[in-house]
Amino acid sequence: MFTGIVEETGEILSLSLQGISGTIRIRAKKVLEGTGIGDSIAVDGICLTVTSLENGGFTADVMAETLRRSGLGKKRTGDQVNLERAMAADGRFGGHIVSGHIDGTGILSSRRKEGNAVWLTIQTTPDILDLIVEKGSVCIDGISLTVAGLFETAFQVSVIPHTGEETTLLSRRIGDTVNLENDMLGKYVRRLLKAGDGKRETDGTDKAGGLTMELLAQYDL
Repeated sequence: MFTGIVEETGEILSLSLQGISGTIRIRAKKVLEGTGIGDSIAVDGICLTVTSLENGGFTADVMAETLRRSGLGKKRTGDQVNLERAMAADGRFGGHIVSGHIDGTGILSSRRKEGNAVWLTIQTTPDILDLIVEKGSVCIDGISLTVAGLFETAFQVSVIPHTGEETTLLSRRIGDTVNLENDMLGKYVRRLLKAGDGKRETDGTDKAGGLTMELLAQYDL
Protein backbone atom coordinates (compact mmCIF):
# COMPACT_ATOMS: atom_id res chain seq x y z
CA MET A 1 0.00 0.00 0.00
CA PHE A 2 1.14 3.53 -0.79
CA THR A 3 0.02 7.06 0.08
CA GLY A 4 0.62 8.96 -3.15
CA ILE A 5 3.26 11.14 -1.52
CA VAL A 6 6.21 10.95 -3.92
CA GLU A 7 9.57 10.51 -2.20
CA GLU A 8 11.81 11.30 -5.14
CA THR A 9 12.00 11.24 -8.92
CA GLY A 10 14.14 8.60 -10.61
CA GLU A 11 15.45 8.05 -14.12
CA ILE A 12 14.72 5.11 -16.40
CA LEU A 13 18.08 3.51 -17.22
CA SER A 14 16.56 0.89 -19.49
CA LEU A 15 13.17 -0.55 -20.43
CA SER A 16 13.55 -3.93 -22.08
CA LEU A 17 10.30 -5.28 -23.48
CA GLN A 18 10.10 -8.63 -25.22
CA GLY A 19 6.64 -8.87 -26.69
CA ILE A 20 4.11 -8.26 -23.92
CA SER A 21 6.44 -8.16 -20.88
CA GLY A 22 9.98 -7.30 -19.83
CA THR A 23 12.12 -5.53 -17.24
CA ILE A 24 12.83 -1.96 -16.17
CA ARG A 25 15.95 -0.48 -14.54
CA ILE A 26 15.64 2.78 -12.64
CA ARG A 27 18.24 5.09 -11.14
CA ALA A 28 17.21 6.08 -7.62
CA LYS A 29 18.61 7.05 -4.24
CA LYS A 30 16.18 7.71 -1.40
CA VAL A 31 13.80 4.82 -2.15
CA LEU A 32 16.71 2.37 -1.97
CA GLU A 33 17.16 3.07 1.75
CA GLY A 34 15.99 0.01 3.66
CA THR A 35 14.74 -1.65 0.46
CA GLY A 36 15.40 -5.33 -0.22
CA ILE A 37 14.69 -7.83 -2.95
CA GLY A 38 10.94 -8.50 -3.10
CA ASP A 39 9.94 -5.09 -1.72
CA SER A 40 7.47 -2.87 -3.55
CA ILE A 41 8.16 0.52 -5.11
CA ALA A 42 5.56 2.59 -6.92
CA VAL A 43 6.90 3.83 -10.27
CA ASP A 44 4.62 6.56 -11.65
CA GLY A 45 1.93 4.97 -9.49
CA ILE A 46 2.58 1.39 -10.66
CA CYS A 47 3.40 -1.08 -7.89
CA LEU A 48 6.52 -2.95 -9.03
CA THR A 49 8.48 -5.61 -7.15
CA VAL A 50 12.23 -5.10 -6.80
CA THR A 51 14.03 -8.07 -8.38
CA SER A 52 17.60 -6.79 -8.06
CA LEU A 53 19.47 -3.92 -6.46
CA GLU A 54 22.62 -2.17 -7.61
CA ASN A 55 24.57 0.86 -6.49
CA GLY A 56 22.24 3.70 -7.33
CA GLY A 57 19.36 1.78 -8.82
CA PHE A 58 16.99 -1.17 -8.94
CA THR A 59 15.39 -3.54 -11.45
CA ALA A 60 11.78 -4.77 -11.61
CA ASP A 61 9.80 -7.08 -13.85
CA VAL A 62 7.00 -5.66 -16.00
CA MET A 63 4.08 -7.93 -16.87
CA ALA A 64 1.54 -7.74 -19.68
CA GLU A 65 -1.30 -6.47 -17.47
CA THR A 66 0.88 -3.54 -16.37
CA LEU A 67 1.52 -2.55 -19.98
CA ARG A 68 -2.19 -2.86 -20.85
CA ARG A 69 -3.40 -0.73 -17.97
CA SER A 70 -0.71 1.95 -17.82
CA GLY A 71 1.40 4.19 -20.01
CA LEU A 72 4.65 2.48 -19.01
CA GLY A 73 5.16 1.01 -22.47
CA LYS A 74 5.45 4.56 -23.88
CA LYS A 75 8.37 5.46 -21.61
CA ARG A 76 11.91 5.80 -22.92
CA THR A 77 15.42 5.64 -21.49
CA GLY A 78 16.16 8.88 -19.67
CA ASP A 79 12.54 9.63 -18.74
CA GLN A 80 11.91 10.78 -15.18
CA VAL A 81 9.46 8.84 -13.00
CA ASN A 82 7.86 9.40 -9.59
CA LEU A 83 8.97 6.93 -6.89
CA GLU A 84 7.49 5.92 -3.54
CA ARG A 85 8.27 3.00 -1.25
CA ALA A 86 5.43 1.01 0.25
CA MET A 87 4.03 2.72 3.32
CA ALA A 88 5.66 1.78 6.62
CA ALA A 89 3.25 0.69 9.38
CA ASP A 90 4.53 3.47 11.64
CA GLY A 91 4.60 6.15 8.92
CA ARG A 92 2.47 9.25 8.48
CA PHE A 93 -0.54 8.89 6.21
CA GLY A 94 -0.15 12.12 4.26
CA GLY A 95 -2.07 11.29 1.08
CA HIS A 96 -4.81 8.70 0.58
CA ILE A 97 -4.97 4.91 0.23
CA VAL A 98 -3.16 4.01 -2.99
CA SER A 99 -2.78 0.37 -4.06
CA GLY A 100 -0.38 0.91 -6.95
CA HIS A 101 -2.79 -0.95 -9.26
CA ILE A 102 -3.51 1.35 -12.18
CA ASP A 103 -7.15 1.55 -13.31
CA GLY A 104 -6.41 3.20 -16.64
CA THR A 105 -4.82 6.20 -18.29
CA GLY A 106 -5.70 9.77 -19.16
CA ILE A 107 -4.41 12.45 -21.50
CA LEU A 108 -3.20 15.85 -20.33
CA SER A 109 -5.36 18.17 -22.42
CA SER A 110 -4.77 21.65 -20.96
CA ARG A 111 -2.91 23.63 -18.32
CA ARG A 112 -3.24 27.14 -16.96
CA LYS A 113 -1.58 29.08 -14.20
CA GLU A 114 -3.60 30.71 -11.42
CA GLY A 115 -1.52 32.56 -8.87
CA ASN A 116 0.98 30.07 -7.44
CA ALA A 117 -0.99 27.03 -8.64
CA VAL A 118 -1.25 25.29 -12.01
CA TRP A 119 -4.55 23.81 -13.18
CA LEU A 120 -4.32 20.60 -15.21
CA THR A 121 -7.17 19.05 -17.18
CA ILE A 122 -7.09 15.28 -17.72
CA GLN A 123 -9.27 13.66 -20.39
CA THR A 124 -10.15 10.06 -19.57
CA THR A 125 -12.71 7.30 -20.02
CA PRO A 126 -16.24 7.05 -18.55
CA ASP A 127 -15.33 4.10 -16.28
CA ILE A 128 -12.60 6.20 -14.63
CA LEU A 129 -14.79 9.32 -14.38
CA ASP A 130 -17.65 7.34 -12.80
CA LEU A 131 -15.51 6.87 -9.69
CA ILE A 132 -14.28 10.46 -9.44
CA VAL A 133 -15.99 13.01 -7.19
CA GLU A 134 -15.22 16.70 -6.85
CA LYS A 135 -13.00 17.33 -3.80
CA GLY A 136 -12.29 13.61 -3.63
CA SER A 137 -8.92 11.96 -4.19
CA VAL A 138 -7.30 10.66 -7.35
CA CYS A 139 -3.80 9.35 -8.01
CA ILE A 140 -2.03 10.69 -11.13
CA ASP A 141 1.34 9.12 -11.95
CA GLY A 142 1.62 8.06 -8.31
CA ILE A 143 0.74 11.51 -6.91
CA SER A 144 -2.14 11.90 -4.46
CA LEU A 145 -4.21 14.87 -5.65
CA THR A 146 -7.56 16.48 -4.89
CA VAL A 147 -10.11 16.67 -7.68
CA ALA A 148 -10.86 20.37 -8.20
CA GLY A 149 -13.23 20.07 -11.16
CA LEU A 150 -15.28 17.33 -12.78
CA PHE A 151 -16.80 17.34 -16.27
CA GLU A 152 -18.43 14.94 -18.71
CA THR A 153 -15.18 13.75 -20.33
CA ALA A 154 -12.47 15.12 -18.04
CA PHE A 155 -11.46 16.23 -14.56
CA GLN A 156 -9.16 18.91 -13.20
CA VAL A 157 -6.58 19.16 -10.44
CA SER A 158 -4.81 22.22 -9.07
CA VAL A 159 -1.11 21.62 -8.45
CA ILE A 160 0.66 23.53 -5.68
CA PRO A 161 4.30 24.65 -6.11
CA HIS A 162 5.71 21.96 -3.80
CA THR A 163 4.07 19.15 -5.77
CA GLY A 164 5.28 20.69 -9.01
CA GLU A 165 8.85 20.87 -7.73
CA GLU A 166 9.00 17.40 -6.17
CA THR A 167 7.32 15.38 -8.94
CA THR A 168 7.32 15.05 -12.72
CA LEU A 169 3.74 16.27 -13.14
CA LEU A 170 4.45 19.78 -14.43
CA SER A 171 7.03 18.46 -16.87
CA ARG A 172 4.27 16.56 -18.67
CA ARG A 173 3.31 18.09 -22.02
CA ILE A 174 -0.11 18.52 -23.58
CA GLY A 175 -1.06 15.18 -25.14
CA ASP A 176 1.06 13.12 -22.74
CA THR A 177 -0.40 9.96 -21.17
CA VAL A 178 -0.68 9.76 -17.38
CA ASN A 179 -1.46 6.77 -15.14
CA LEU A 180 -4.67 6.98 -13.09
CA GLU A 181 -5.81 5.15 -9.99
CA ASN A 182 -9.27 5.82 -8.57
CA ASP A 183 -9.91 6.17 -4.86
CA MET A 184 -10.03 2.63 -3.45
CA LEU A 185 -12.95 3.45 -1.13
CA GLY A 186 -15.08 4.48 -4.09
CA LYS A 187 -14.32 1.24 -5.93
CA TYR A 188 -15.43 -0.91 -2.99
CA VAL A 189 -18.59 1.14 -2.41
CA ARG A 190 -19.60 0.80 -6.06
CA ARG A 191 -18.94 -2.93 -5.96
CA LEU A 192 -21.15 -3.33 -2.87
CA LEU A 193 -23.94 -1.26 -4.38
CA LYS A 194 -23.90 -3.24 -7.63
CA ALA A 195 -23.33 -6.70 -6.14
CA GLY A 196 -25.76 -9.17 -7.67
CA ASP A 197 -27.33 -6.52 -9.88
CA GLY A 198 -29.39 -8.37 -12.48
CA LYS A 199 -27.53 -11.65 -12.01
CA ARG A 200 -28.93 -15.10 -11.25
CA GLU A 201 -27.70 -18.03 -9.24
CA THR A 202 -26.74 -21.29 -10.97
CA ASP A 203 -30.12 -22.76 -9.98
CA GLY A 204 -31.93 -20.01 -11.90
CA THR A 205 -33.15 -18.05 -8.87
CA ASP A 206 -32.58 -14.32 -8.55
CA LYS A 207 -29.41 -13.30 -6.74
CA ALA A 208 -29.69 -10.86 -3.84
CA GLY A 209 -29.41 -7.33 -5.23
CA GLY A 210 -26.53 -5.47 -3.61
CA LEU A 211 -26.63 -3.13 -0.62
CA THR A 212 -30.20 -2.57 0.57
CA MET A 213 -31.91 -1.08 3.62
CA GLU A 214 -33.02 -4.60 4.56
CA LEU A 215 -29.45 -5.84 4.49
CA LEU A 216 -28.25 -2.93 6.64
CA ALA A 217 -31.05 -3.55 9.15
CA GLN A 218 -30.18 -7.27 9.27
CA TYR A 219 -26.69 -6.44 10.54
CA ASP A 220 -27.76 -3.48 12.70
CA LEU A 221 -25.82 -1.04 10.50
